Amino acid sequence: MMLFRPKVLVIVANLGTPDEPSEVAVRRFLKQFLSDGRVIEIPKFIWQIILHAFVLPFRPKRVAHAYAQVWMKDSPMREILLQQTALLKQRLLVQNPQLDLHVVPAMTYGNPGINQALQDAASQKYDQIILLPLFPQYSATSTAPLYDAVAKWVLTQRNLPALTILRDYYQHPLYIQALADSVLKFQRQHGQAEKLLMSFHGIPQPYADKGDPYAERCHVTAQKVAQALNLKDDQWQISFQSRFGKQEWVKPYTDQVLQDWAAQGVKSVQIMSPAFSADCLETLEELALQNAELFLQSGGQSYQYIPALNNDAAHIELLAQLLQANLEPLRTTFSTFEPN
Repeated sequence: MMLFRPKVLVIVANLGTPDEPSEVAVRRFLKQFLSDGRVIEIPKFIWQIILHAFVLPFRPKRVAHAYAQVWMKDSPMREILLQQTALLKQRLLVQNPQLDLHVVPAMTYGNPGINQALQDAASQKYDQIILLPLFPQYSATSTAPLYDAVAKWVLTQRNLPALTILRDYYQHPLYIQALADSVLKFQRQHGQAEKLLMSFHGIPQPYADKGDPYAERCHVTAQKVAQALNLKDDQWQISFQSRFGKQEWVKPYTDQVLQDWAAQGVKSVQIMSPAFSADCLETLEELALQNAELFLQSGGQSYQYIPALNNDAAHIELLAQLLQANLEPLRTTFSTFEPN
């Protein structure tokens, strides 16, 4: 007789990034990303004409230049994802010696890809696969494509494992506290600004009108962080960034809020982006650089970006607890004796 150790795969997934900050690599990444019907809901035939005639010939050069400004040894998002995965693996292996546990990183677009992670899993005969999308607030534009990838993979498999997808964690107490603590830690070093702006990645307003709960979840997150920090209503605001195209997106817009504040005489702003579990182009280039220039040129005097949670200990604790809650039952459900 021997003790059966359940074989479990944990996939830690973020959105994606180019392989390098070059025009060719960015074009390849944008083509994959912007071809997803979850991201762009324009009829496919019409959008493909727009994409290939007006977007891909011109946008990659600008985006590649932006990536070059924040690129380290690798893309910031990929570097941080690999660090997060390694820390979670170390933590979870210690906590779950009864399990044959494997923890891998993945991205919806680019490398390491979610499709490759699932294909690699096909031959391993896992008893359980747990997918952790690193999107605190669920959206059909970010989290749902991971569901799609799993659904397509399922159709090709005969011997399926149990599957768990952690939808989101926008109001989890550890998440809210980690965000609040990151602000307090930053302010202990840099002082407190007049205003705190919580800027979330935006989605088109029609998506929200059709039922995407993302904007509502962002408002809940922001309100709970403000409460945790004991902020008065006039000390903070929520906003949405990263608009693309000419249609209306959820409001208020981050750039407009900053311009309005500067016009009203606000001199100092600190900005954070709770929607991002890892710093990336939208935080390091758009928030930290572009919007800083906009605020200062509009009359502001001090603009500071508070980094994403990244591999902060409190963030890893949150993610570990989310996963452990789903691993715990496996230790008793599957751990039975089998004959040699």
